[in-house]
Amino acid sequence: MKPTVRTLLERADLALTLLTDDVLLDPAALDTAVPWVHSSDLADPAPFLEPGQVLLTTGTQFGVDAGHDDPAGFEAYVERLAGAGISALGFGTEVVRAGTPTLLVEACARHGVPLFEVPYRTPFIRVARTVAALNADDSNARQAWALQAQRAISLAALRPDGLGATLAELSARLGTWVGLVDAAGALDREAPAGGLAQPALGEVVGEARSMLRRGQRASRTLEAGASVGAPQRMTLQTLGAGGALRGVLAIGDSPELDQAGREVVTSVIALAGLALEQNRDLDRARGHLRSGLLRSMLAGDVELASDVSAEMWGPLPADPVRVVIADLPAATADRMTEFLELRVDDRDGRLFFGRAGDSVVVICEDEDRGIADEVAGEFEVPAGVSDAGPLADLARLHEQSLRSVERARETAPAVVWFDDISRQGVLAFLARTDARAVARATLEPLLEYDRAQGTSLLDTTRTWLEHGGQFDATAQELGVHRHTVRSRIALAEKLLARDLSGFHARADLWAALLATE
Repeated sequence: MKPTVRTLLERADLALTLLTDDVLLDPAALDTAVPWVHSSDLADPAPFLEPGQVLLTTGTQFGVDAGHDDPAGFEAYVERLAGAGISALGFGTEVVRAGTPTLLVEACARHGVPLFEVPYRTPFIRVARTVAALNADDSNARQAWALQAQRAISLAALRPDGLGATLAELSARLGTWVGLVDAAGALDREAPAGGLAQPALGEVVGEARSMLRRGQRASRTLEAGASVGAPQRMTLQTLGAGGALRGVLAIGDSPELDQAGREVVTSVIALAGLALEQNRDLDRARGHLRSGLLRSMLAGDVELASDVSAEMWGPLPADPVRVVIADLPAATADRMTEFLELRVDDRDGRLFFGRAGDSVVVICEDEDRGIADEVAGEFEVPAGVSDAGPLADLARLHEQSLRSVERARETAPAVVWFDDISRQGVLAFLARTDARAVARATLEPLLEYDRAQGTSLLDTTRTWLEHGGQFDATAQELGVHRHTVRSRIALAEKLLARDLSGFHARADLWAALLATE
């Protein structure tokens, strides 16, 4: 334990006497660690002091004659020492003065500086040596603690769940909560279990996710739980290389987190990073296996995939299933893979996924279709979802999902369901890039006429088609006479050079309107 002012006062061999009423002092004033003891009789020693030091003086700077003491001088002297952040002032008696000046005692009380008296029989060098010896003992003890902790952590890393055992050992050594947020942004392990309550836990995980999204190596300090009046200081450190982060280690505040404690944490970060990198290599191997099984299932061989999956992860999803396809950006590929692996573990294997080029294909049970929203929301990528159907019909469901994700890519990242597309009809698929140019050329005569004449011929034609070519219903919706609608449609036929009385002509014009929308 590092020496404090209280430690010095309790040493019988030093015989120090506290002169400042401890009621006037900060509660922690006497328990501040003392790094060094300095002695000086300068009128202003503040420039040569560092925070936390104890200053010893014989009072030569105040003069010998107590009858000529200057109250302002004592006040300014103590004010400078308080500004320098000293932990205490010691006055050596019977060297220059028989006792400690009353004005000095009063000034120290006003500024909250602990003042103790050093008797003549106690040399200043003894006080300094005592602090130096205690600091040396503390340093040796902390180094021994660090070595012992690192040895215990290294042994823990050799256990079956080496990573979990390592974090548990670190938590026990530091006497605080330790958590690991994985690359997917979920709390993977914690020690002790349930040791950090909400909302602090949610804030820690949220900050860890932000660090992972930025993709850069970093450390953060967070005051978690401040919103409920119980702030807990947490330190977060990313694991892995920049651009390929493997997780975030979160550690609660602890008095053990001095230099020795930080060395232990550094060793844990190295071990955790190594363990996660090893897991990453295994994940890649599993990923290749998954992709091969996916191709097998799409080719119709579900039995092989079912046997392998049962051995590796658990049974394949039960019918009815849906196929979800989402884009897989290179920057988030590893994180998305780990995200899905965790979901597989949560469901005892009843969810399957595999990579297919720049996309990830997820096969899930119908009741688990919310995984599409999770993936799209977490990684901000477009996703397409098939109808529900039997696993034996996987190729058809996969094709539906492909059409859905194509539509999702045309707008902002979102989830598009195939049954929504199918309700729009076959003509909805004409709204593609390659059909728009033809559609615009088809409608250009109406558009040009409306621009030149300031009319709404195209809107009238669209409304008329929506009402199945009924003039009365169109006129009622537009608020005009039916003869007006008839004359506008006749003009449209003339401009388009086609007869709109037949079904095929109307269907072609309706397809052109859909394609331009």
